[in-house]
Amino acid sequence: MSIVAVPRPEPTSPALAMTAQQRIRLALDSLDERCCVSRLADQHHVSRKFVYQQRDKAIAALDRAFQPQDRPDAEALFHLPVTDSWLRQFVLVAVLVGHSSLRGAQEMLDCLLDLPASLGWVHSVVKDAIDKARPLNAAADLSRVQLVALDEIFQNGRPVLSVIDVRSTYCCLLSAQDSRDGDSWALALMDLQRRQHFAPHSAIADAGKGLRAGLKAALPDVPCRADVWHPLRDCGEMVRYLENRAYDAIKAHDNLQSKLARRPADAQSRQRAEAARREQDRAIALADDVALLVGWLRKDVLAVAGPPLGQRRESFELVLDELLTRRERCEHRIGPVCSLLAAQKEDLLAFVAQLDADLADLAAYAKAPQSVLRELLSVQEMEDSSQKKWRLDAVLRQELGGRYHELSVLVGALRGGVVRASSVVENHNSRVRNYLFLRKGVGGGYLELLRFFLNHRRFLRSEHPQRVGKSPAGLLSGQEPPHWLEMLGYRRFGQSQAA
Repeated sequence: MSIVAVPRPEPTSPALAMTAQQRIRLALDSLDERCCVSRLADQHHVSRKFVYQQRDKAIAALDRAFQPQDRPDAEALFHLPVTDSWLRQFVLVAVLVGHSSLRGAQEMLDCLLDLPASLGWVHSVVKDAIDKARPLNAAADLSRVQLVALDEIFQNGRPVLSVIDVRSTYCCLLSAQDSRDGDSWALALMDLQRRQHFAPHSAIADAGKGLRAGLKAALPDVPCRADVWHPLRDCGEMVRYLENRAYDAIKAHDNLQSKLARRPADAQSRQRAEAARREQDRAIALADDVALLVGWLRKDVLAVAGPPLGQRRESFELVLDELLTRRERCEHRIGPVCSLLAAQKEDLLAFVAQLDADLADLAAYAKAPQSVLRELLSVQEMEDSSQKKWRLDAVLRQELGGRYHELSVLVGALRGGVVRASSVVENHNSRVRNYLFLRKGVGGGYLELLRFFLNHRRFLRSEHPQRVGKSPAGLLSGQEPPHWLEMLGYRRFGQSQAA
């Protein structure tokens, strides 16, 4: 039996015989309003119904092409295995990095993972981290700490004692106490000495009596510099008060003068106007004099760049004496500032003694005159917008020649090591304040976890480039420790682990 191929009959209808390109051409022509459907049907030997069908297909295609479509879900970048360990890490990161409350972390789990975790479970995760962080804090070696800054913050009336290493910003102590007296400070510092080899060379702090008494009792051989920021802040407030009082005196005098100009003045009115003028002149003179003295104190006596210690002592005494002669004109404002400056004179100038010693060592090392190094330091302290800076800089470049860059780098490094204020501990305490709400949610021990986290969290940015990408613990020890989550016993997720 043989199979014979029968040829396919040719289509008899012109519509069936049209190719795809011909149908497209017909559809496009039908969209042209200048073309008549009947004429198109006659030209192609098809019915008008067929032409309308092609036009409808073209319109539908255009609608699909230009209609805004809902964006499909983005392609998954990677798949994350959500384990119990990962959930615990999520809670800790939410609380410590995201400043979230425990209930906030609970809600995040519900929003992102549809996971109705209990508040008790979230609390247990944080408590477990506290138990792990406490021995890690106690095991830290503090023998490398040289210069520390001390301060106190308060939460619900209870003091929290803080001790920070100035170079690395490592938090040596963060402890809630019932009191901030000398005994509390002494016991806390002695405990650091006994357990963690805490033996700084010097300290810097404000004028807190309990703080200084405790430091002297625990570390009698450690000098404590005074923080220049607090006295200068008080001086600035004093200047603003005297300036505002001078403006008030000017306004009072102008008002009396306006009244005298509007009506005939009697003897009593003229006497009041004259008394107001004298009060105005005294207030203006006092405000100007005190502002000049405070500016001298800020820009010359307590500035980084300046004369040697002996000359600064003389200038300090001159400023203090001039303020004392004006004390009776505004006792309640000038008096406390004078008392503070007199009590802290040597402590405020302690950084100058260290600076002079460092300049002498640098001069011997670089075989350069101290006067030239002081001039370089003064130029580096000036604002870049100052024309005087660049005039002096040009003179120094010409004088030093090829040694200019070398000495500039050395002086810049020395300048970066000058510490006049306890701003590092103030900055640390400002970050701690953002976490004090945890006391209610976590309870006792939260400061241990917070101290551990802040010491091992790596700097994402900093004014000091050498700190970026490193943690305070790494800067203190010289060797960067593992990530803080790994130190708490967790294995961090990596994209290489993604399925």
